Amino acid sequence: MRDKTALVTGGSRGIGRAIAVRLAADGTRVAVHYGNNETAAKQTVDDIRAAGGDAFAVQADLAAADAVETLWAAFDHEADGLDILVNNAGITRQQPLAEVTPEWFDQIVAVNVKAPFFLIQQGVRRLRDGGRIVNISSGVTRIAFPEDAPYAMTKGALNTLTLALAKELGPRGITVNSVAPGIIETEMNDWLEDPEAARQAASYSVFGRVGQPGDIADVVAFLASDDARWVSGQVVDATGGSRL
Repeated sequence: MRDKTALVTGGSRGIGRAIAVRLAADGTRVAVHYGNNETAAKQTVDDIRAAGGDAFAVQADLAAADAVETLWAAFDHEADGLDILVNNAGITRQQPLAEVTPEWFDQIVAVNVKAPFFLIQQGVRRLRDGGRIVNISSGVTRIAFPEDAPYAMTKGALNTLTLALAKELGPRGITVNSVAPGIIETEMNDWLEDPEAARQAASYSVFGRVGQPGDIADVVAFLASDDARWVSGQVVDATGGSRL
């Protein structure tokens, strides 16, 4: 992984932070993308550097019309090529079908689907042959999840995109895979602070616990490595065997 450069969207907190830290620990130079929490992004970069790694922060609001251009301009200012692209950034809002507004639907599609699509479209010319694309999907793509149908739809779209791109980019030795986490203990899932909710969530997994960001980061690190050179077009279930 040394002498390689990665971009992790949503890399300042939660799963994204764990991925950035893990890739940096493996010797990769990491661009830590953030939307609005500059403090968290700087802390992640500082932590990586303190551990002997190399990282820099890039900012872009992925819901904005010029998000992709803004992000790549910031990236190009610091790096001259890319080896690993991790599309991790995503938003969610649990609500029933009747409460979903067109405005929210447009926003979640912009961040969860449109941004990754065009980041890849504009990123492939920067991505060196033999590179890696890892899309962070969700375990809700294999179960019914009426609590947030738009979110599940967007993650399903990422899985379909993964399959198509794996075939298109395969001749360049570029692998494209998705990782589907289950319930992970992050700020986004602050409802886990309720002991009863946490107990119920833990019961879904065959391991009887809630997942940690590092559980997902380790899977991503494998897919980003040369060890996964023969794996492409796959959705790797990283739900801890939830709801089997």
